[in-house]
Amino acid sequence: MDTARRAPRLALVAALLASGAPTAQAEIALYETGPAEDAAFLRFVDAAGVPLEAVAAGGKSRSPLDAANPATAFYPVKARTDIRGDLVAGATRAPIDLQVAPGEFVTVVAVPGSGGTPGVVVVREKPTDFNAAKASVALVSLDPTCTAAGLKVADRAVALVENVPTGQVARRSINPVPLKVRLVCGGAERGEPLDLGTLAPGARYTVFAPPGGRPFAVTDRTGR
Repeated sequence: MDTARRAPRLALVAALLASGAPTAQAEIALYETGPAEDAAFLRFVDAAGVPLEAVAAGGKSRSPLDAANPATAFYPVKARTDIRGDLVAGATRAPIDLQVAPGEFVTVVAVPGSGGTPGVVVVREKPTDFNAAKASVALVSLDPTCTAAGLKVADRAVALVENVPTGQVARRSINPVPLKVRLVCGGAERGEPLDLGTLAPGARYTVFAPPGGRPFAVTDRTGR
């Protein structure tokens, strides 16, 4: 992706996946892109259990999210600039107001809120583990009742990530193999196994553990 040669604009996102993973349907970026030397990335995820839209300030660009399509790609955005908008669910909306640092991947997650208005959790990550031969699996813990959240390999005593605080992310690189995982809370397994399928070399996956809901996984995609 070479954004340095493109004028800042609301870009058409061709959703890309590393190392041959499936290409998703094209979607419209919500915010202006920045130059390559200031690369920063932003995505939106629906963990609220209701359909909603991520809407850029002014309402000119929007991205619908639901259970079938819970996550956008990571959009390139201008680093160190104010990013404003709303997460809209029906007649309610939750405001977004943040900045993204250079090299940072920020996920804005909608979670169940009061009075039908979605809550907003901002998860920040600066990946340092890119490896074309390995897959990368992360857990984003969103449920306050799941203390010391973690992921383990289903039916095996192998921990992938452990002790993830609520609202935080932890990631691990592993061999690209078929993988089923279980959510662990306070050392105890919770819920049914989650099948991630056969991991692709170089691909990155994020498991979200929403409040009161079943964990779900998305494949991290970058857009342009």
